[in-house]
Parts: sequence; structure tokens; C-alpha cells
Amino acid sequence: MRFVTWNINSVRLRIGLIERLIDALSPDVLCLQETKCPDEAFPHAPFAARGYAYRHIWGMKSYNGVAIISRLPLMQMGQRDWQGRADCRHIFATLPDQTEIHCLYVPAGGDVPDPDVNPKFAHKLGFLDEGAAWSREQKVSRPRILLGDLNVAPLEQDVWSHRQMLGVVSHTPIEVEKFTAWQQAGGWIDAPRCFIPLEEKLYSWWSYRAQDWEESNRGRRLDHVWVTPPLAPALRGAHVLRAARGWDPKPSDHVPVIVDVG
Repeated sequence: MRFVTWNINSVRLRIGLIERLIDALSPDVLCLQETKCPDEAFPHAPFAARGYAYRHIWGMKSYNGVAIISRLPLMQMGQRDWQGRADCRHIFATLPDQTEIHCLYVPAGGDVPDPDVNPKFAHKLGFLDEGAAWSREQKVSRPRILLGDLNVAPLEQDVWSHRQMLGVVSHTPIEVEKFTAWQQAGGWIDAPRCFIPLEEKLYSWWSYRAQDWEESNRGRRLDHVWVTPPLAPALRGAHVLRAARGWDPKPSDHVPVIVDVG
């Protein structure tokens, strides 16, 4: 099976890019974040036309929103609130082989890495703590895959400059510490880094603020795919579709992350 995650930054605005992705990669399961679309306005037709008969969505106008799009039946579907807010950040479903899918969008945290003066950053840190608590409640022995924009670049090679990014939200030591605690609490395995060496630079996001994102290449790896130990032996490959950042004059600032499981 091929799993793909993509923060699309508006599913309706960029439906053409999603169609291009599907036609090129033919994923079995596609997880989207920042769909920015209430459920009643979600564009179902392009997915149905391509054989994706099963869709689990949870969205709101202008902000957040997540979706699981699948060729395979989705069962035991649900959603979870975080930090006491129903803000459309986490949905889940189970495939016929009992693999549990979690599509997740972690808050970005604003620009100031100080929880005392920046409520958005405080919310993000609380979210990461809750992630660890939630993971400790799950059964590590169950096949489970978590895909999404987790908004933390944890490794030194996940940012363009470790030294210069230490004070920038997404790579601060406190975020990395809490992110790592979350990963360890659930026994989660970083699927892409099973295939892409730790010493190799790896990005999935490039800022809109860059005049030439490709030339400056100041990226971060904010999009992740984690699996529990039962799925690890079935991992077959992973890559980041960097080219998608240049597919359109108005692309998403994120690119798809692909993981194959066989």
C-alpha cells in the first residue's frame, strides 16, 4: 500500500494539484491537512472519479481541517479534540487489514517561542504534551500509522541551519524535547528516516516569504509519517516529493511525503 500525506493549504483552491498527485503516484490512502473547507463544501467528485470511494473528512471554514481519502474501505472512523478545542485537527479510521490510520495537524505555534507572551506557542506545547499522553494510552502492539503536518522539525538535518533555527518556532529545543517524548511514548518509528539517512538534509516545507524557494533552499521537515513496531517490517520505501513545491505558481508551501508499506 502507498500512503501519502500533504498539507495542501486549501483543498478547493488546490484540487488540481491533488489530482496531479493522484495521477502521478496512485496512492492507496491520501491524508490531507489544512483543507480549510467545511464538510458540506468538500470537493468529493474528483476523488470519486479516480476510484477513491471512501472519504473521512472533518473541516471548518478558512482554518485547519483534515481528510483521509482511500481506495480501501474505512471503518471505525472518528475524530478527536485536542486541548479542549474542536478545531478539526485529528481524524482516524481503520483499514480492512486492521491498520489504524491517524491524520493529524499540529498547531504551528506563532512566531515568538515564548509561552508566557505567545498563547499560540503555549497551545502548541500543550498539544505536544497531550500527544505523549495520548500515545501512552494506545496499544503499541497494534499496527498503526500516523501521518500529517506535525509542525516540528526535530533533527539537525531537518532544517537548513540548526544553529540559526534554534530560536525559531518549529526547531526550538523545548519543541524538539516534547516532540521526541511524544514519539517515544508511543513507540513510534520515523518511517522516512528508515530509508533516508539521518545525516542527509530532508525538508517538506519552504516558506512563501522566500523570493526563490528553490535557490535559497531554506527548508524544514514539518511533515511526518510514523508507524508502530508491527508495521516496521512491512516498510518498503519513502520519499519526499520536492518537485510538487514548483508544480504551480501558487502551490502549497508543503510537499507530499510518501511511504510504501507491503
